[in-house]
Amino acid sequence: MSFVRLVTCSFLLGLTCSPAHAYIDDKPVVLPRPSLSSLTSAQVIAGAEKMYRQRLSDIEQAGYLDKDEAFLERAKKIAQVLIHQAAQDYPDTRHWQWEIHSTSEQEESAYSMAGGKILLSQFQVERLNLNETELAMLLSHEIAHAVLEHNRLEYEQALVLFPTWHQRSFEELEEAVDNDESFLRALAPLSKQQEEEADTAGLKLAQGAGFSVHSLVNFYKKLSRNSANPNFDSKSHPAPARRWMAMRALAQTLSQ
Repeated sequence: MSFVRLVTCSFLLGLTCSPAHAYIDDKPVVLPRPSLSSLTSAQVIAGAEKMYRQRLSDIEQAGYLDKDEAFLERAKKIAQVLIHQAAQDYPDTRHWQWEIHSTSEQEESAYSMAGGKILLSQFQVERLNLNETELAMLLSHEIAHAVLEHNRLEYEQALVLFPTWHQRSFEELEEAVDNDESFLRALAPLSKQQEEEADTAGLKLAQGAGFSVHSLVNFYKKLSRNSANPNFDSKSHPAPARRWMAMRALAQTLSQ
């Protein structure tokens, strides 16, 4: 399950982007910038809180939640450093109640939700054999999704694509964005751009927190080398090899 699928242009990073695209009935459409006044951050964070609690409950009932205390404490210790940096770089997040839990489910991957709610896949971390700095990159990537308010932006963009949903409840919109095939299909191309944005912001955040920028990039190296299809995009993520190349180039720029 993924709760962050959408992206708009990277105005939060001060970058200039080309218009985003989606597909409806196999025809590409250029998306206008969504209005950010339709939904408030508080509303999205409150919705994410409910969804996060439900997901944790489901994982706990299945017997996979926070099974390894040492692993969870390791992740929290690293995250504290990154969250401290995020509070400096993104002052609006200083009041957030950050929370990190882990799951040992093999099918689950790491993700974050609005307001700083993170679920970390112990299976993924161990499969990639991540060291402290590489785990910091994974966490920083998820933190970046949250501080860039990707959840709020995805809902706003969904309302641009499907304007009749303005008449529905926010809870229904949350459900549709995560599970409705029409939404998933139309918004999938935007997810790739959002992942790239989180890669960039996450690398900068972790560097600011004191981690070696070149060591951070090793996370993407392992991600690519452990991928069954490193040169191909998935429905929601850019090709792992391309992400690795992009982060290597960014690391070189940041280290100059």
